[in-house]
Amino acid sequence: MPEGHTLHRLARLHQRRFGRAPVRVGSPQGRFSDGATAVDGRILRKADAWGKHLFHHYDGGRVVHVHLGLYGTFTEFPAADVDTIPDPVGQVRMRMIGAEYGTDLRGPTVCEVIEEGEVADVLVKLGPDPLRKDADPAPAWARITKSRRPIGALLMDQTVLAGVGNVYRNELLYRHRIDPFRPGTAISADEFTAMWTDLVDLMKVGLRRGKIVVVRPEDDHGAPSYRTGRPRTYVYRRALEPCRICGTSIKTVELEGRNVFWCPTCQT
Repeated sequence: MPEGHTLHRLARLHQRRFGRAPVRVGSPQGRFSDGATAVDGRILRKADAWGKHLFHHYDGGRVVHVHLGLYGTFTEFPAADVDTIPDPVGQVRMRMIGAEYGTDLRGPTVCEVIEEGEVADVLVKLGPDPLRKDADPAPAWARITKSRRPIGALLMDQTVLAGVGNVYRNELLYRHRIDPFRPGTAISADEFTAMWTDLVDLMKVGLRRGKIVVVRPEDDHGAPSYRTGRPRTYVYRRALEPCRICGTSIKTVELEGRNVFWCPTCQT
């Protein structure tokens, strides 16, 4: 599932490609036909993101709300020459066409039109987003310090922190030498502050570079990443491989439906 920096990059891209101009919106697949009709031809005022949620705000107060989920993707194509716009391929839920570019959305968990006032109903269910300038970590800390759930589960809970996925969760805990099964009540204020500050910095790098970068240069000893083109990591998807710092085999088990990875020596 794409992590929060991916949605913020999409919001910035869509703002550049389609913002402040009319956009043709359709649904070749047909599942979003009514929603597409509601915004087709309207001016896209702005695109923004909160956590893993993307919002396209159109004139007239209507908003397209997208959550990519596990399988959702946007693919872009040139659209300056209408004669060369490609036919939709596969199950395209939503197609947007601007003056110079178009994009197709396939496989999202959510693609719906809501009213501007309903955006707050989505956001109220989410924790602070480390990539937003107005982010306040206090609500996240309040929930963590009162919970006996494992910190590894709390970091993935979008009502606690918005935008954190499995890579950032595992890597953040390793970077701060925290056992993912330690309860939230056992996390100190100083530990949380350090993790929040680090998370903001890491996700800003992801936003700027378009990829997750979590391994410090001095710790990158050339061990292979788990797949070509994927991020090099300390623990994520490195089960049974040696820890980059101590050489202990990385462990993995399922935690609340997702695999968690950790070094039993470094993370106590």
